[in-house]
Amino acid sequence: MKADKAKVTRLLKTARGQLDGILRMVEDDRYCVEISHQLMATQSILTKINKEIIRAHMEHCVREAFEAGGGEEKIEELMELFDQVSR
Repeated sequence: MKADKAKVTRLLKTARGQLDGILRMVEDDRYCVEISHQLMATQSILTKINKEIIRAHMEHCVREAFEAGGGEEKIEELMELFDQVSR
């Protein structure tokens, strides 16, 4: 992985902490909207992490593949990934 590991790790730990908090909220029968707000905040962090990883993949792996003359496979890989996101 070419992404900033420290940044990704920090964000993943933050998301994990939020998920633990959400579990406690569910167990404590907290108000649904409060739980939903926390879920959306966690989704936002996960989206940020994913963007960081995809950006690094494009800057390194995809660029290297094109420089070596074989970038079409990497483009197809990304298109399949984007198709999964849009489902």
